[in-house]
This record gives sequence, structure tokens and C-alpha cells, in this order.
Amino acid sequence: MIFNRYEFRLFIRIILLFAVMLAASWLLINKQYLFATLTAPVLLYQLYDLYRLLKKAQDEVKEFAESVHYRDFSRYFNVKTAPAELQPLREGFNEINTTFKVISREKETQYVYLQKILELVDTGILSYNVGSGEIAWMNETFKRLMGIPYLKTIHSLEKRDEGLYKEVMAIKTGETKVAKASTEKSNFKVLLSATAFQTDEQIFKLIAFQNVNEALDETEAEAWRKLLSVMTHEIMNSVAPISSLADTLKNRLQQSTVHLQNNEGSVEDLELGIETIKRRSEGLLKFAETYRNLNKITTLNKKKVLVRDLFETLNQLMLPTLEQKNIELDVILKDPAITLNADTNLVEQVLINLLVNAIEAVKEKSQPRIALSAYSTNEGKTIIKVADNGVGMDEEVMDKIFIPFFSARKTGSGIGLSLCKQIMLLHKGSIQVRSKEGEGSSFVLVF
Repeated sequence: MIFNRYEFRLFIRIILLFAVMLAASWLLINKQYLFATLTAPVLLYQLYDLYRLLKKAQDEVKEFAESVHYRDFSRYFNVKTAPAELQPLREGFNEINTTFKVISREKETQYVYLQKILELVDTGILSYNVGSGEIAWMNETFKRLMGIPYLKTIHSLEKRDEGLYKEVMAIKTGETKVAKASTEKSNFKVLLSATAFQTDEQIFKLIAFQNVNEALDETEAEAWRKLLSVMTHEIMNSVAPISSLADTLKNRLQQSTVHLQNNEGSVEDLELGIETIKRRSEGLLKFAETYRNLNKITTLNKKKVLVRDLFETLNQLMLPTLEQKNIELDVILKDPAITLNADTNLVEQVLINLLVNAIEAVKEKSQPRIALSAYSTNEGKTIIKVADNGVGMDEEVMDKIFIPFFSARKTGSGIGLSLCKQIMLLHKGSIQVRSKEGEGSSFVLVF
């Protein structure tokens, strides 16, 4: 409507100009030169007035275009000080600016709203330019998950976690896969999902990082529980009759000794063989019963306990062994008020297992040292850490140490760390390990 008024004023000027030109032409044709000469100044004035109007309109449009270019929608075009013919134009510009401001506010609100949603989700999100590798955006969950406050380019991730960087660069759009991630404090598994989008002729890749360590641990632990239940059941059902039969055979043999000819000690050999069968079958039964204990822990007797009390109990229990082996134990607890809501007996069992393993790991060191520490995180988690300067482990061993039956030591049963993991899962927590061959290991309990 506003621009219609401007066009109407322009149209009137053109009509008047055309009328004067038509009159001048008519006078010239009819040889009315005097009157034709009088129309010349009027015609010149109209041309000048039209030029001035168009020039002013052009300047106004140029200023408006400049404000749009720099997104300066707060600019106000004063209508009252403008010439009458340009007032409708300025009114139109002000209306457009007001509309743009409303749209801009709505977009900004939507952007902030979307950002807040993405900050709340429990999934790390990272977006980067495929061409340049520059990071376009990453949410707080990603920073917290990876322990990375800032990344300039996606290639900077290589220095922090080379393995994860390779997985991120290799993942294709629409693909989902599990990868290993590591920070200064822990190792864990993440589910990577990738998608891509294009804007301003640039392609961006968006990667979602979801910590699935606990979910995978629980699934894995449940699978092992079922397997152990079946295995121990079958072993005990198969071996128990053998042990019983060996007892019966041994008794029958002893009763029949008087009737047998003990040529070259054949009876003694039979007794020895039967005794060996009996001993090995009993060993298998004990072995099966030991692993059966993995499935027996199903409920917790939780109560609030000070971590310092736990450490004090452990120190008293382990002190004789540590002194005998000349091992230094550092207890680090900056906040004596740290508490746990846990089953004290089971947590003590976990820590004793870890300390026993640490003692075994440092026995060959000239200056053996074990550190027991605890602290609280900003997220409200309590961390207990058992670290040593022992022989350490390679990647292959670290991947297997929590698997039942597996032991890195020849004399190990392979039950200790499996039991520790199950106890931590029952507490809705986790156990993590970091190690380097020749430098030592650290086990982290997260409550």
C-alpha cells in the first residue's frame, strides 16, 4: 500500500510531463512558437523535479540496501523529516525493517532453544567442515565426555586420541559403529553415528558420540552370568558322579586287595590312578563352585560410609604384607568428608583384590609403590583409584582382564577382576583400567 502511494506520485509526475510535452508539440505543429517557448521552462522544471525525485529515491534505496547488507535492522528512517513524496518510501523501509527484526528474533530464539536442547542431551555432538576440517560446533557433553575444552579443527583430535580420530575420519554418513575412546582419566567405548549436510555450498559432517561403556558392560556381564550358570551346572553334574565312582572303586579295591596278586605293585598303581581321578574331579568341582560365586551376588546391603574409614580398614589389613615386601603405600584423600552409599563388605573386597594385584605387579620393582586415592567430580561422582608403578599391561591384555577365566598370571584364577566388575555394576558404577608396559597400571572405580 505504501509503495502504491509512491508509484502514484511518480505516475502523476510522468502524466504531467507527458501533457506538457504534448502541448509543446501541438503548439510547435501549429506554429505557435511564442507559446511553445513558454512551455520550455515548465518542461525543464518537470524533468529536473523527476530526476531529483528518482535520485532521492535511489539514495534512500541505497541506504536501505546497505542496512540490509550489514543486517542493521535497528535502523529507523525518519518519515517526518523526509520530503512528502519520499515519506511513503521511508514508511515502507521501516515496515520491512520491523518485519526483519521479528524474523531475526524468532530465528535467534529458535537457535538458542536448539542449543539449550543439544546441551541437555546426554550425547556428545561435534560438527566440522569436511573441506577445511574446522570445527563448526560442539556441545558441552562432548567436551565433558572427552575432557576437551576446545578444538580448532577435527585434526586436533589426533593428538589427543589417535585411535578415535581414525574411527571418526573413517565413519561414513549414515553409519553407526562402536569405537574406543580414552582420556587422561579413563578408557571407554563410544557409539559413533554420522550424518552430513550442506549449507552455503559447504559440506559439514555431524558426529554423535554416545558413551555405551556401561550398557555394554551390563550386557556382557549378563551374558557371562548365563554362560557361567550353564557351565558350572554341567560341570558339577558331570564330575560329581566321577568323584563318587572313584570313591566306590577305591573302597572296592581295598576290600579286594587280599584276593588280588600284587605283581610288581599293580594294586598300588590302581590305587594311585583312582586317587588321581578323585583328586582331579574334586578340583574341578571346587573350580566350578568358585566360579558359581560370580552369580551369587545379586543384592546389596548399602549404607553410607566415609571413604577415609574404608582406606583405614584397608591399610590395617594390608600393612603386614606391604611391610614384609617393602612396598610403599601412598594414601591420598584431600577431602576427608567424601562418602559412599555402598555395600561396605563388597567394596572392601574389590579394593583388596586390586591391592593384591598391585602388590603382585610391583614385586620386581626396585622401588615398589602403590597409591590409593579418592576424589569427587563436579558431576557428583565419587572416584577411587588404585595405581602402581609395576610391570603394566599391553592393549591385548587390558581388553581381556575383566573376562572370567582369564588371568595374566600363571597362578591366577581369573575370577578376581570379574568379580570386581560385577560388584561395581551392581552399584550402578564402573571399573576402568589404564596401563602402560613398564610404567604401571591404574584401576579407577567410578561410583
